[in-house]
Amino acid sequence: MNARKGISYSLRYVQRSLQSSSCKNSLLGDRRLSMSHTCQTQTQTAAEPLTIATQEKGIRTICLNDPRKRNALSLAMLQSLHSDLIRDQDSLRVIIIKAKGPVFSAGHDLKELTKETGSGYHEEVFSTCTNVMDLIQDLPVPVIAQVNGLATAAGCQLVATCDIAVASTGSHFATPGVSVGLFCTTPGVAVGRSLPKKVALEMLFTGRPISAQDALLHGLVSKVVPEDQVEEETLKIAERICETSKSVVALGKAAFYSQMALERKHAYRFAEKIMVQNLQLNDAQEGIQAFIHKRKPEWTQ
Repeated sequence: MNARKGISYSLRYVQRSLQSSSCKNSLLGDRRLSMSHTCQTQTQTAAEPLTIATQEKGIRTICLNDPRKRNALSLAMLQSLHSDLIRDQDSLRVIIIKAKGPVFSAGHDLKELTKETGSGYHEEVFSTCTNVMDLIQDLPVPVIAQVNGLATAAGCQLVATCDIAVASTGSHFATPGVSVGLFCTTPGVAVGRSLPKKVALEMLFTGRPISAQDALLHGLVSKVVPEDQVEEETLKIAERICETSKSVVALGKAAFYSQMALERKHAYRFAEKIMVQNLQLNDAQEGIQAFIHKRKPEWTQ
């Protein structure tokens, strides 16, 4: 998505090194949302949805809800996550993605990626995953990953794609596809844009996990806190975002990702124009007047 399109969109509204078995049933990630296939290897009853979405005061929490399969990003899981991300945008201010169980997500379900399922199905899995990752950064609201456990392959990709990530001290992150003969190429897109090149490549070439502290050091996550504080810290960030102007955050998020793709001089010229656009928003003038008159701003949204 180019810079102009991004702005207008927003304004419109392993356990092998830990335990390798936790990665072996799931991996990787990648576009095309389609309901033409029902997940052949994973079914879920209405009483046990793959994702559970709740919303309160503008904060939507989406919980990956398949701990038995280590919250694998199967085709059905990706479709469910996409649906929860995109619906009902009007009152939405921020999204939190978390998971049930000790594994945030072990990535794709390898049982969906066998020779028997065929290349067409594989293409659909990776295309749908790419759609989900693109959507997270194209949405006009911030998306926060709340990680308390292991995130591998496409699960690590999901963390790297989110705008903000809060992790527990015991969390670990890995791209272990190389260990089973499936290089984490699509996770590498997000991981390589979050971590220094040599750190990302070591993860990709060795499959070895990094700790939460190393993830913080290298920029994969935003904060690391004790396990019993992960939810509280994530909510603090979400609540602070809710105190700001929705239109200003939407403009700012789209502009940030757009300028990151530009050469520095072009990025500055682009950012200058966005600052001028920002000043045309009612909330910008309201915020300036509130500052001048030492009062709390009253945002339009």
